[in-house]
Amino acid sequence: MDAFPYNQGELCAEAVKLGDLATAYGTPLYVYSRTRLLGNYRAYADAFGARATICYAVKANPNGAILGELAKAGAGADVVSGGEMARAHRAGVAPDKIVFAGVGKTADELRAGLALGIRQFNVESLAELRLLADIAAQMGRIAPLVLRINPDVHAPTHAKIATGKKDNKFGLPKSEWRPAIQFLLDNRHLRLRGLGMHIGSQLLTLDPFAQAYAVLRAHLVELRAVGFAIDTVDLGGGIGIVYQAGQVQPDLMALAALAQQHLGDLDLHWILEPGRSIIGDAGILLTRVISRKHNGEKDFLVVDAAMNDLLRPTLYQAYHHILPVKAMGDAAAWPLGDLVGPVCETGDYLAQDRPLPPAHSGDLLAIMGAGAYGASMASTYNSRPLVAEAMVDGARHGLIRRRQQLADLWADEMAWA
Repeated sequence: MDAFPYNQGELCAEAVKLGDLATAYGTPLYVYSRTRLLGNYRAYADAFGARATICYAVKANPNGAILGELAKAGAGADVVSGGEMARAHRAGVAPDKIVFAGVGKTADELRAGLALGIRQFNVESLAELRLLADIAAQMGRIAPLVLRINPDVHAPTHAKIATGKKDNKFGLPKSEWRPAIQFLLDNRHLRLRGLGMHIGSQLLTLDPFAQAYAVLRAHLVELRAVGFAIDTVDLGGGIGIVYQAGQVQPDLMALAALAQQHLGDLDLHWILEPGRSIIGDAGILLTRVISRKHNGEKDFLVVDAAMNDLLRPTLYQAYHHILPVKAMGDAAAWPLGDLVGPVCETGDYLAQDRPLPPAHSGDLLAIMGAGAYGASMASTYNSRPLVAEAMVDGARHGLIRRRQQLADLWADEMAWA
């Protein structure tokens, strides 16, 4: 189904008019489709089957209602901080479905993960391996882990979200592979479950996955040859999503077939860590036009959403499709301009040099594909309160995060005595 269809000339979220949501909850407003969210999760579960655990990447969007819906559907969680781990567990994700990744886990975070009994730590360096062993010994535990290798595979994506090249900070360096294996053989407080990798986000071709799976296989075979009883392979993140015309989302069944081709005969449990492709196209950012402005030869459409609400265009030069809530004629005839917010930065834009709806003050616009890395990366820059978030399920809707109030901005501050 189309999660955000036009119905009689008005853009909706499932069966609810976006204009009604703006009236009920104000703008800017994140709006999520529960049907699309769960449909995206089930597409992974169906493609990869019972041999896989789909661990949603919490960093994509950590809202507790979203985590809770996914947990009820059977999803696990891929977390990269103690806060994300606590959020996932609070939302109902079972500890044995939590995977703790990230290059800089602290001692306190490792202790918390061991105490909770999570499924595995994805270890990325010899130093982390030693720290985990020390903490496990202190706690009298055996720490389950996979080693995250760096396959040195080029992923055609933005440089800031590529994670699988040897010059990225992620993954066990090649020089530490042998010392790490020896350390694991010698240490009784660590249990090596297998290997993992993650090559990047927003991938629209399967070739990099095939290359990475081949590297994984060679290392997994080597581990078994030296005596490790491994049972897990962590395949890393999922596929990209379609942000603009001309892009094509890869087929999940084809991705699963690739994994089967390279790894299927090893009799391992698979972990996948998709985030963007579960929540990305299930969310939009609803915003209201403040004014139109003309500076010399440049046209600006000023809205009440800004870079602090949706950072991706400024940070990644990311493209998000812009739609008017009330249909406004042929898009081919729309004037060129920039969609900008009120933040005091030239970098505060949501779209640049693009055909934009001929909207005026009070009109509503929808910024599409904003479910991932929108609310999760939002800030209160310029002392702008965090926006509200709403969920829609058919004709039913409700807030899943209240709009922050001005007093919330300084509630934690203390006067200097």
